[in-house]
Amino acid sequence: MERLQKVMAAAGVASRRAAEQMILDGRVVVNGEIITTPGFPISETDVVAVDGERLRKEEKVYYLLNKPSGVVTTTADDKNRKTVIDLIHANERIYPVGRLDYDTTGVLILTNDGDLMNALIHPKFHVEKEYSVRIEGLLRKEESLRLAKGIDLEDGPTGPAYLSEVRYDEGKTHTRLHIVIAEGKYHQVKRMFAAIGHPVDKLTRVRFGSLTCDGLKQGEFRKLKPHEIKQLWNLSRFGRQE
Repeated sequence: MERLQKVMAAAGVASRRAAEQMILDGRVVVNGEIITTPGFPISETDVVAVDGERLRKEEKVYYLLNKPSGVVTTTADDKNRKTVIDLIHANERIYPVGRLDYDTTGVLILTNDGDLMNALIHPKFHVEKEYSVRIEGLLRKEESLRLAKGIDLEDGPTGPAYLSEVRYDEGKTHTRLHIVIAEGKYHQVKRMFAAIGHPVDKLTRVRFGSLTCDGLKQGEFRKLKPHEIKQLWNLSRFGRQE
């Protein structure tokens, strides 16, 4: 037996959390009966329908996108802006793993594997994300130490951050650096630097776990290789690639 929301995630309907909300909203029917209890047990012989459409098990697919600026990280947009889904030619219903802001570029994973999606974005698994950042002003040593220890934000403190490659631009008006975090709070990197008085001018995610966009131009994508998928699972479960 499997929990209903897990079956829905495995079928590519939505992430497990989103599937739970769909169940609560009365959009899911099992063997002709509306089910509103997340965690409802499902067997292989049960017939599940969501919004009147019967579930069919999808093949798991995994994509790496080098997200360009000016694209929203959602499956649809009420302002008719281009979404990351529009950039990938997939037959399956895929979802972005986490979010990058409209003007943020770089590494983005998309998949219909709800289990891997949850494992990668859940804060308890501490999967690293590395960003290349350009901020206004000159970052001082004491400010770097504050970031390294964690910053108090409105929704709670951040975990430790790791800074490297810190350098000032020629005009001594901006600082460029790399920062590694293992969380995914809303607008986290931008809010961390804003909290110490340095608004972010440019932001690119250069690494998610073990993945980079090497070889991909902005807007280009590719399927993940089997060993890359295995590495992501190992990182989310054990904190290592092998």
